[in-house]
Amino acid sequence: MANSFFISVPETFDFKHCLSYLWRSPREVLHVCNGKEVTKLIRGKDRNILFRVTNTKKRLQVSVLNTSLTKDIKAAVESYVREWFDLDTDLEPFYALASRDRHLKDLVKEYYGYRIVGQPDLFESLVWAVIGQQINLAFAYTLKQRLVEKFGEQITIDGTTYYLFPEPRALADVNPDDLLTLQFSRQKARYIVGLAKSFASGEISREKLEAMPPDERMGALLAIKGIGTWTANYVLMRTFRDRTALPLGDAGLNAALRRVLKLDRKPTADEVLRVFRRYRGWEAYATLYFWKSL
Repeated sequence: MANSFFISVPETFDFKHCLSYLWRSPREVLHVCNGKEVTKLIRGKDRNILFRVTNTKKRLQVSVLNTSLTKDIKAAVESYVREWFDLDTDLEPFYALASRDRHLKDLVKEYYGYRIVGQPDLFESLVWAVIGQQINLAFAYTLKQRLVEKFGEQITIDGTTYYLFPEPRALADVNPDDLLTLQFSRQKARYIVGLAKSFASGEISREKLEAMPPDERMGALLAIKGIGTWTANYVLMRTFRDRTALPLGDAGLNAALRRVLKLDRKPTADEVLRVFRRYRGWEAYATLYFWKSL
């Protein structure tokens, strides 16, 4: 227990529901999840840190597995976990709104405590969004697995290998053609290497984008080659915790709303926007729960 600590969680948090998101693909390579706990490797200030998160009633137990639990390591891991599970967002206003909404009230009752599981690393978030463009989720996970296993760092403990997403400098000098052998399209390979170069040079960073007003941040994301409106909104949701982000045109969101609205076709953009007017300020969380309905 000496290498463990606890994080109190709000009443509006359900570890089980968040874990179901993390456990959605057997090809996920950036954490190991068994339905009861999740183990993840992250970059620390001086070394990589492997930790495990389990649920104990109204607290999360966090155990550091590969080093001593110093004050700095505890602070780094706790900060990561809080951001990963969006623990500092007060969901009470959203639930108050959703419980009165005919489209969401049953969903928030069934999945109460489900939160947006984030991707704190902006480079990882952008690359993952590019990987997922216009392909199914299973193949997207396959491509990510190949990229991470070839270019990412790793450690093996007790027979299990844990990976880190590649740093920008690990991909910046890669010939895009080398990614074709992993079955990346030529266009995606170019976008990913271009992103890596921009991050490695300091042209793009999370710190720079965080310092911008929201409208300017969206514009900066859209100015990146390979990043369209859907990708920008996905990144705003998962990395910048923008509760107003709405991935308009998302296939999953369209499928959920088609069913909710009892349409025989996918909803138009105007129809989606009309539905989402009632969720103003909570568009990202409304999207999350519509996705969960699929």
